[in-house]
Amino acid sequence: MATLMSRPSLEPFPTPSEMESRAARPPTRLVSLDAYRGFVMLLMASGGLGIAATAAKVSDDSAWKPFWQFVAHQVDHVEWTGCVLWDLIQPSFMFIVGVALPFSIAKRRSQGQPFGRMLFHAAWRSLLLIALGIFLRSTRGPQTNFTFEGVLTQIGLGYTFLFLFAWTKPWAQLTAAVVILIGYWIAFAVYPLPPADFNYLTVGVPAKWHAAHGLTGFAQHWDKNTNFAAHFDVWFLNLFPRQRPFAFNGGGYLTLSFIPSLATMMFGLSAGELLRSDKPDRKKFWILVACGMLGLVLGTFLHLTGVCPIVKRIWTPAWTIYAAGWTCLLLAFFFAVVDWIGFRGWALPTIVVGMNSIAMYCMADSPFKGFVRDSIRIHLGKGIFDWAGMYQPIVESAVVLSILWLVCLWMYRRKVFLRI
Repeated sequence: MATLMSRPSLEPFPTPSEMESRAARPPTRLVSLDAYRGFVMLLMASGGLGIAATAAKVSDDSAWKPFWQFVAHQVDHVEWTGCVLWDLIQPSFMFIVGVALPFSIAKRRSQGQPFGRMLFHAAWRSLLLIALGIFLRSTRGPQTNFTFEGVLTQIGLGYTFLFLFAWTKPWAQLTAAVVILIGYWIAFAVYPLPPADFNYLTVGVPAKWHAAHGLTGFAQHWDKNTNFAAHFDVWFLNLFPRQRPFAFNGGGYLTLSFIPSLATMMFGLSAGELLRSDKPDRKKFWILVACGMLGLVLGTFLHLTGVCPIVKRIWTPAWTIYAAGWTCLLLAFFFAVVDWIGFRGWALPTIVVGMNSIAMYCMADSPFKGFVRDSIRIHLGKGIFDWAGMYQPIVESAVVLSILWLVCLWMYRRKVFLRI
């Protein structure tokens, strides 16, 4: 979620000493990263664009029913294992943070900032992201909701570590990412499974849900709310003041997911160093594509062999690798079209949002979005969108999203960028 990304012409994967000697030249902006970030932010802010509500109105005998069911499936998280478009939003956020960091460090070094000052900024940014994430999750409740599984808090928990890893050599970064994933896998794998007669309803898992989506065999170690990190949350989250004791997360989300998601950000860190290098754009593109395909194949292999299931909600190691595959491919697409080919006009709507990602996130994940929707109905009439028939949810969602985008456009034109 960094705001200013730039690209100096440096050697690929510089060591700290190389970064020291070559930081004098101010970097240029990587526009494709803004476009990618803006695309993800618009996807998140759309809230699914009312597609699921429209799909529910399509009659069962309609020839378009399968199409609407497929599209609606893509704009909602999978129940447990697997992946759809909507599941790629958060890993894209995480990955982009890693990609952006080398450019941010290069910019600060070109301005003569010492390491200590940058480290302090990274730590302060971590605290602000955690605090902002908690604040946004608390806007609709009677008291502060101390929860740490949201995207902002997850980034905040890992960001300072990511900053420190940015000063290590590429082999150390890759080794650390592998160690993180293996260690996290072991922690789940050795945690004891619940007894055969365990009542899953006590952890918020109805029998019908568990029968349809629960895991079996060795994969049960990554089942919903009976795993190692879920047990940690029962202890950790009850250290904070709450309306009632924490027993489980309804979606199965976990605080400790920030550990494997740090590996996601580190994969982005490597991609960022690649894009800062002097390699030809064609070579950068194909390296990203190759890494993307490798991630998809390896993640799928781990899932199909039962070594580790692909579960986004708890950020399993297999998911981390699989999602990194998709994020590499998405970055490759935006880099090729926007920065390599130079076709940028089409990306302006996403660039506008990408340069004010924090502003869009706060508008979309707070009561402001509901305020916009309610204001339209109050001032223009509750039936303002009735003319759209079954497409009314899509039209209304599109109008609300357009207003949020116009706010970002207003900020963009006046060079007002909300930064942390």
